[in-house]
Amino acid sequence: MGEQDVRKRSEAEEIRVFLKHLLKDVRAFEKMLEDDLFESGVRRIGAEQELFLVDSAWRPAPIAVEVLETVDDPHFTTELARFNLEYNLDPLVFGGTCLSEMESQIEEYLAKVRDAARKNGGEVVLTGILPSLNKSDLELENMTPSPRYFALNEAMTQQRGGDYEFYLKGVDELHLHHDSIMVEACNTSFQVHFQVAPDEFARIYNAAQAVTAPVVAAAANSALLFGKRLWAETRIGLFQQSIDTRRTTPHLREQVPRVSFGRQWVRSSALEIFREDIARFRTLLSTEMEDDPFEALEEGRPPSLKALRLHNSTVYRWNRVCYGISDGKPHLRIENRVLPSGPTPRDEVANAAFWFGLVSGVLSEYDDISGHMNFEDAHANFLAAARNGLNAQLEWVGGRLAPASELILDTFVPLARQGLLTSGLDPADVDLYLGVIEERVRSGRTGARWQLSSLAAMENRGTAAERMSALTAATVSRQQTGEPVHTWEDARLEEGGGWKQNYIRVEQCMVTDLVTVNENEPVDLVAHLMDWNKIRHVLVEDADNRLVGMVSQSVLLRLVGTYHPEQLEGPLPIAEVMQRDLITVEPETSTLEAIKLMRRNRFSCLPVLKNGHLVGVVTETQFMAIAGQLLEQKLRE
Repeated sequence: MGEQDVRKRSEAEEIRVFLKHLLKDVRAFEKMLEDDLFESGVRRIGAEQELFLVDSAWRPAPIAVEVLETVDDPHFTTELARFNLEYNLDPLVFGGTCLSEMESQIEEYLAKVRDAARKNGGEVVLTGILPSLNKSDLELENMTPSPRYFALNEAMTQQRGGDYEFYLKGVDELHLHHDSIMVEACNTSFQVHFQVAPDEFARIYNAAQAVTAPVVAAAANSALLFGKRLWAETRIGLFQQSIDTRRTTPHLREQVPRVSFGRQWVRSSALEIFREDIARFRTLLSTEMEDDPFEALEEGRPPSLKALRLHNSTVYRWNRVCYGISDGKPHLRIENRVLPSGPTPRDEVANAAFWFGLVSGVLSEYDDISGHMNFEDAHANFLAAARNGLNAQLEWVGGRLAPASELILDTFVPLARQGLLTSGLDPADVDLYLGVIEERVRSGRTGARWQLSSLAAMENRGTAAERMSALTAATVSRQQTGEPVHTWEDARLEEGGGWKQNYIRVEQCMVTDLVTVNENEPVDLVAHLMDWNKIRHVLVEDADNRLVGMVSQSVLLRLVGTYHPEQLEGPLPIAEVMQRDLITVEPETSTLEAIKLMRRNRFSCLPVLKNGHLVGVVTETQFMAIAGQLLEQKLRE
């Protein structure tokens, strides 16, 4: 997430000072380009590995600070949430056995963090979105205690002017709002870096944009969020919405989200991207500036360009330009942010190899792809791949339109192979990693497909929480074998650890598909809803989804004995008969506490509220069904 020593944009004077430094950094960057001060003649690669931490019940474990203290290694750093971590690989020269060396590094640091997590009662998961994650895990109490994260949250929320809205549709539909940027913590990625020389930046950046779609289609590993089947790579849509600071306007004013694919091909240099992002996106954070870039240049030192890097860290292009300094020399990198974490280190390096190879192959085959392909087609390809994975229809050079799987096998893998071999990579490495891509695509077994196949194989057995825990547990166990995802067998329900792990909290067993009514509707409607849906309670909510009452079967029976049709002038409104004084629980309430409440008050139903809004219900019928399953399990034992 970049620099930690930051302050939220507050006083007008402070922000003006920061912007002055930012503009000076841009001028210095321009002078560095003119004077040819950037490193060239060498290409390096690198990566950032993000991951989840889970507990023994396969739920998110907020132990990142403790794990960092245990691992005690500068390669590791925090992420937004206390259940996420990141580690950075050392840069490698692009050539020879760099790919297998990258995999070895991932495995080495993964072993370190696994050991540290286990010492703190946790485990590590590499996955784009953690299946067992719940919305309740995204409260601010789970934000990493760092000034940067709280400042960023406050600044973005203030600029947005209210809660964040999320809408994604796949097989299922997700529509919710949240009060902070913590939804961004649902996403973990494997971000790869490609160092480029300034004079080739535009052509390579355009190539990176053009080939993003087939890479996403082959690498998809994020099909589920909160148990809902959404996009093949749900991270793409979710990340854009999780930090979207745009406000709705009464007119059709064009606004660019802070997370974007971009708007056009790059014409000449990285300077275009920096200038556009400064023009379009307001500064969110500021920091102390101790380095004048022009003084540094006069002294023969590479300037830190701290203001430029800080602003750049709050604009999230899927292919982002990065400025860095290594061994005293400034350089430019393209950071690919589209690749998900997991399913295994070998899968991740295969995805990276596919991207590195395609970028190199496109540069060799077409020079500047912008002369052979419309930018709008590259953008449309990207969205189609994120939504549909290998089933996406992609358009390539020459107007060819075909399924992603077909294009990957007959066009993109050969192009990537050519790009890697002509770049001097070891042929055995090329065969190994592109072979993983080929087998994955031939079998149709991406990480996303494995998740959906496993879910279908469970056939709605157990609760949704049990199925998500089983997916998480199976992911961990299969990752530890090191075998790529296309060889994995489906997850089994039993892998989740059994009922004890999945009935701890109300949110794990509550019903969220609710039949409700409004207090002004007629009582007759309640009677029919009970009959049609075979239920004994109907909850009453207002237009803002706030619970205002409940009508039970017993109330209707008393009503039948009290009123006669001829006594009523019109349909009796629900408001006149509903029970208003209700006892409710929250999703985080323990299941045992809910059962005690129901038993003590002789309730057969408990509404579940979050911030006053109705989100679910637990009933004695559910608990009887659970009890029946447990009894059957114990008798079999």
